[in-house]
Amino acid sequence: MRYRIDGVLQEVLKRDVKLIRPIVARIKAMAKMKLEEKRRPQDGRIRLKMGEKRIDVRVATIPTVYGEKVAMRILDRSAIELKLDTLGFEEESLEAFRRAIRNPNGIILVTGPTGSGKTTTLYSALQELNSIEVNISTVEDPVEFTLHGINQVQVKEDVGMTFAAGLKAFLRQDPDIIMVGEIRDLETAEIAIRASLTGHLVLSTVHTNTAASTVTRLINMDIEPFLIASTLLVVASQRLVRKICENCKTEYEPDKSVLMDLDPENPDRFEGVKFYIGKGCEKCFGTGYKGRAGLFEVMPITKRIRELILKKAPTFEIEQAAIEEGMITLREAGIRKILRGITTPDEVLRETKME
Repeated sequence: MRYRIDGVLQEVLKRDVKLIRPIVARIKAMAKMKLEEKRRPQDGRIRLKMGEKRIDVRVATIPTVYGEKVAMRILDRSAIELKLDTLGFEEESLEAFRRAIRNPNGIILVTGPTGSGKTTTLYSALQELNSIEVNISTVEDPVEFTLHGINQVQVKEDVGMTFAAGLKAFLRQDPDIIMVGEIRDLETAEIAIRASLTGHLVLSTVHTNTAASTVTRLINMDIEPFLIASTLLVVASQRLVRKICENCKTEYEPDKSVLMDLDPENPDRFEGVKFYIGKGCEKCFGTGYKGRAGLFEVMPITKRIRELILKKAPTFEIEQAAIEEGMITLREAGIRKILRGITTPDEVLRETKME
């Protein structure tokens, strides 16, 4: 049994193999899954009450050669503060993102790998926009947290309720703002574009590694570049890095090669900088880290970038233009957090690519 604590798996328990089946059967019963079905993947949900707190546990099973594997994801609304200010945006990036979400129409995309906090960022944006005067609708898979005053729809592909079907239905519901859990196919992308062209603000996610590569991904979906250029407002790419445990935080001297890897073009910027690391204590389970912060790369779609999109410019050209116009890259956002003593060079190198 392993727990993923702050994004990293840690072994916490070993049990006799004979106990696996009864444990899995008990979990499946609690999640209201079919106990006799062991050959196909299943999804379920367990609702728990711990004191005054209500906690949802999402359960997914999959058959493996040694029996069923179970993954359980804890959804605790009280543990997450849905505010853009607390997510880890650099000041300039947050200002650019906020400017974009205040537009009456257009598309805002948040990108990054699974588990990088994209949904939390979108929820935080919706929370900031949420008011009596605004009709907000979302279609999600799954609905992770219920937000007061927002119409949330759960994707159910077995009955035809897909992202695209939900989006089509929303357009007859007079929404001001629409959130689509993920744009994963051409049909969903086309409906999202149509919605933005008819006066709606659309927020969604795409699985890409950087903000600039999102444009290339959309073009590869066969979306016309002129539609991307005329509807896209901003793309935010994000990662999560572990924060140094404040209880065992101590100063240390990193290897020179690590600093060279961090910023090969300007390693001198680290002269005289104090670096910190967590020694490991009871509060952080000996890891030296406790909690996580976001790294954000926010790329507003400016006139220059629109022109590059129309020309189908390669990703590196779009990225270079965005940097010249002031975009803070994921690596630079990470370096700034190192300089403020929030995280370590190893964490930033693990989560960001070379520029």
